[in-house]
Amino acid sequence: MTDYKQRFIEEYKQLKDRVQKLQRTLDRHHAGTLGFTPDCPIELLSKQLLTMIDYKNILEERAEIEHIELAH
Repeated sequence: MTDYKQRFIEEYKQLKDRVQKLQRTLDRHHAGTLGFTPDCPIELLSKQLLTMIDYKNILEERAEIEHIELAH
């Protein structure tokens, strides 16, 4: 596998992990079980999550076009 494809896969895996962690944080906040108060507004964190999901979707589309196996 080329270095480019390996970097692409690593970027995707890191992004996927961060999306999951931010989603869990927001879920806990909405459930009242977060355990701390975020310094920035929840609306901003929600906007960040949506942007990250959009970026993840773009990477998935590119991976399909470029024949890169992401192993969801």
